[in-house]
Amino acid sequence: MYDVAVERLDSVRGILRRYLNWIQNSAFEGELTEGLLEELKVKLRDAVDVNHDSIIFYTTSNPKWIKKKVLGVEKSEVTQVL
Repeated sequence: MYDVAVERLDSVRGILRRYLNWIQNSAFEGELTEGLLEELKVKLRDAVDVNHDSIIFYTTSNPKWIKKKVLGVEKSEVTQVL
C-alpha cells in the first residue's frame, strides 16, 4: 500500500507494477522472494520522499495463513506470482 505525492505517483506505481499485481488504487499484492523484496525497496527508496510519502509492506512467514475475500469487484486478477 502506498500514499505518495502526486508528482511521484506514476514513478512509484510503475515500479510496483514490475514486481506486484495492482489490486486497488493504492494497493498492490503478490509473492516475492526476500531478494526481490529488498530490490523493490531499494528502487522505491530512490523514487519517494521518505519525509512525506509512505509505503507499507505486509509480510508473512507462511502464505497459508492469508485468506483473501473480496466484497464487490476485484479490480485485477493475480496474474504473476514470483
